[in-house]
Amino acid sequence: MTTLLDLEDANNISTTRTVGGRPNMPLPPTFSDPFEHRAFLKFRLAQAYRIFAKYGYDEGVAGHITVRDPIRPDCFWVNPWGVHFKLIQPEMLLLVNHEGKIQEKESGPSRFLNRAAYMIHSTIHEARPDVICAAHSHTTHAKAFGTLGVPLDPITQDSCAFYEDHALYSEFRGIVTGREEGLAIANALGSKKAAILQNHGILVATKSIESTVFFFISMEKCCQVQMLAEQAAAALGQRPRLIDPVNAAQTQKQLGSEIGGWLNGFPEFQLLEHEEGNRFEYISAHKEDM
Repeated sequence: MTTLLDLEDANNISTTRTVGGRPNMPLPPTFSDPFEHRAFLKFRLAQAYRIFAKYGYDEGVAGHITVRDPIRPDCFWVNPWGVHFKLIQPEMLLLVNHEGKIQEKESGPSRFLNRAAYMIHSTIHEARPDVICAAHSHTTHAKAFGTLGVPLDPITQDSCAFYEDHALYSEFRGIVTGREEGLAIANALGSKKAAILQNHGILVATKSIESTVFFFISMEKCCQVQMLAEQAAAALGQRPRLIDPVNAAQTQKQLGSEIGGWLNGFPEFQLLEHEEGNRFEYISAHKEDM
């Protein structure tokens, strides 16, 4: 029987496939045209911002999601500074290189770049060629949990997705305006998919927009659940019970995998497309019914 682990190489699979007797299982699309691939990623990235807005992950002008450009991998797409997440559309996005220079020809009309977004994301995209999409914001429960200076514990099935696959960046030196701080965050992240930024928020970086969005949503919820569990346990004079390392690690391999993240994130975009009545029009991608 085919499992999620068998489907880890998302670059070599089409949009749908019969898996384990289940027809039309949604899987990441592939593209023969790099310009269509770029258009799809911009469409998806704009959707990701609107999904974040729906969940209340905006905090004034703070927060950012980036995606590596498939044509120019030394550049990434990001939102223009000062525009609400709910309003972001593909044509508004900025293409920025790792030196922070906006690529005028490809970018939208509003040329305001969030300096913190550049400082954090440029170092991550440089250090991690495997990362396609990275997201950071100041969400309510992640901010509260981040003040504790501890990592997530494997106390639920969902939190096991981050077992030994997230970092704790235990420094806060104000708004990220310098490359040194961006490098420190990237170094703390290392090869992991997520980080808790103490006194700040959370960061997720994966191989797809869908998995980044899902793991970000899930990590915010896991922060909330751990604080609730610790509060309830303290009232009983106890500590939350941990899942043992063997089962935590096995669960992480399934729920915390890239394809696991993509599969869990895909319905968020599916729902948004239903609500908005707007889907990406594929031309050359493998695009059987999703």
